[in-house]
Amino acid sequence: MAPDGTPFESAVAEVLGRLSSGEVVTYGEVAAEAGHPGAHRAVGRFLRDSDGWPWWRVVTSTGRLVPGLEIEQAERLGAEGVRVVDGRVVAG
Repeated sequence: MAPDGTPFESAVAEVLGRLSSGEVVTYGEVAAEAGHPGAHRAVGRFLRDSDGWPWWRVVTSTGRLVPGLEIEQAERLGAEGVRVVDGRVVAG
């Protein structure tokens, strides 16, 4: 994260930077782990506005993919061994 990033942005970037290939989390989990429970929408804005972070590893609380980017996200997740069915991450 750039030195001029906000504390929130720095915390979110730290969480995202620790995600491993094939690891999928929700926006809410990122927010909570970053110390900002309830800031799931702000996590989404951060990912939309920032480059270089593994946005495809973050899904909604119901496992839904990013609207408008479902195909790319499903391809990226599939390449990491994550199963996606009907626009949703599924276990197994």
